[in-house]
Amino acid sequence: MSTSNSLRSLNISNISPHVKEAKYAVRGELAVRSEEYRAKLAKGDASLPFDQVISANIGNPQQLDQKPITFFRQVLSLIEYPPLLEKEDVLLNQLGYKKDVIARAKWLLKQVGSVGAYSASAGAVGIKNSIAKFLEQRDGFSADTKDIYLSAGASSGVNTLLHIICASPNTGVLVPIPQYPLYTASLAVLNAKCVPYYLDESKNWGTDLGAIKDAYKKAVAEGIDVRAIVIINPGNPTGASLTEEDIKGVIDFAAQEKLVVMADEVYQTNVFTVKFTSFKAMLRTLQKEDAEKYKNVELVSLHSISKGMVGECGHRGGYFELCGFDPEVVEQIYKFVSISLCAPVVGQCLVEMMVNPPQEGDESYELYKQEWDGIFSGLKKRATALNDAFKQMEGVECGEPQGSMYLFPTITLPPKAVEAAKDEGRAADEFYCSRLLNATGVCVVAGSGFGQKENTYHFRTTFLAPGTEWVGRITKFHKEFMDEFAE
Repeated sequence: MSTSNSLRSLNISNISPHVKEAKYAVRGELAVRSEEYRAKLAKGDASLPFDQVISANIGNPQQLDQKPITFFRQVLSLIEYPPLLEKEDVLLNQLGYKKDVIARAKWLLKQVGSVGAYSASAGAVGIKNSIAKFLEQRDGFSADTKDIYLSAGASSGVNTLLHIICASPNTGVLVPIPQYPLYTASLAVLNAKCVPYYLDESKNWGTDLGAIKDAYKKAVAEGIDVRAIVIINPGNPTGASLTEEDIKGVIDFAAQEKLVVMADEVYQTNVFTVKFTSFKAMLRTLQKEDAEKYKNVELVSLHSISKGMVGECGHRGGYFELCGFDPEVVEQIYKFVSISLCAPVVGQCLVEMMVNPPQEGDESYELYKQEWDGIFSGLKKRATALNDAFKQMEGVECGEPQGSMYLFPTITLPPKAVEAAKDEGRAADEFYCSRLLNATGVCVVAGSGFGQKENTYHFRTTFLAPGTEWVGRITKFHKEFMDEFAE
C-alpha cells in the first residue's frame, strides 16, 4: 500500500502510466503466490496440501531440473577462471575434461580477452563469425557478420527493435493472439499500438493469413500506422510449428504492405512434427525466384540460449540478424545497442557454443549428443504424457504437441464456475488456475494472460518438470473442480 504522496517524490499516481498499463502474466500474481508457497515448504510448513511447487508457468528449464550440457559448463568454468588452464594435466586426467573443451576455452578467451570486460557493442567479432557460419549451414544462404547483433537473450533484441520501430503512439505492430506477453507489454511501455491477429485454433493454432489481413485493414482504417508483424515459430504459448506455406504467406504479405517481419525463432530446436524452416531461408529462396518483388523485405530473426536443449536462461544470451534494413536505420540500431554497451560476455560465449557445438569426431561429441538427445526425448515424452492426460479430462481439448515447451489446452468451464470467478473479480480461466495452484502447487498461466477469443478459456503449461506425478495432481484437481461446480 502506498504511503502519503507527500513523503516521497514517486508514488503510484505519478510514475509512468505506460509501465502501469503493461501486463506480464507469466510472472504475475500466481507466480508470486507460488514462490510464497515454495518458501513456506522450505521452512518446513506442513499446512499446505502438497509438498512441492511445480513452476509450469514459465519456460525455465534448469529450474525444473533440466541438466546443463557438460561441454558448455566445462568451457565456462575455464573462461571464468583462466588460471585453471595452467593445470591442463589435472583437467584432463583427474577432472574428466577433454582436449576440445580446453581448446574452445582458449579460443573464446582469445576472442573476448576476458569475460569480465566489455566486448564490442554488437558482440565479439569471432563469436559473430561462428553465428554467421551456423546460419549459412542451417539455411543454405550466406550470412554477413555485420548484420548480427549479440543480445541479452532474445527479449533484449525484441526491445531494441520495438524501440526503433515505434516512432509514435500511432505506430502499430501486428501481434499473434494468443502471444507471449513480452510483445504486448513492451508495446504498452512504448505507448504504441498492439494490432492483434488471431491464430486458428481449429488448425492447431496455425497462422491464418486471412485473419492477419483483416486485422491489418481494420487498423489502417482506424488511422494506425502499421509497421511490423510479429511471428513466433514455434509458437508460445501454443507450441504450433509453421509450415513453409504459412511462412511464405507472411513474407508475401509483408512485401506487399512494407511490413518489418519480426521472426521470434527461439524454439527452433523444440520441434516434434514438421521440420523447422527459418524465415531467413524462405526469404532468400523467394528472393532467388523473384528478386524484384522481395528485394526490400525487412526481416529480423531472433534466437536465444534460453530454450531448446541448452536451457541457459540465467546466462542471458541471444542474437538477432538483420536482413534488408536501410543502412541509416542500421546505424541507429547500432547506436541503440551501444547505449547498453554490450550483451553479457559469458552469455555471448554460450551463444557461440550453442551454434558451434562439438562435432562428430570431437572428444566431447559422444557425451554432448547423449545429453542433447536425452533432453529432447524427455521433453517429447512428457509432452505426450501431459497431452494424454488432457484427453481424459472432462471439458479439456488440446492439439497434439508440435513444438516449443508448452501446451495450451482449451477448457470448457461450468457456468457456476464462471459465476464464481466473476464474484472474485477474475477471468474464469484465471479462477481455475488459482484454484489449481492452491490445491496442487502446480503453477500454470491462464489463457487470458496471453489473449484469447472472447468466451473461450485456456491455460498454458510447460512440460519441463520431471516425472509424471504432478500430471496426476492436475487430473485429480480437475475432476474435483468440475464436480464442485457441476449444475
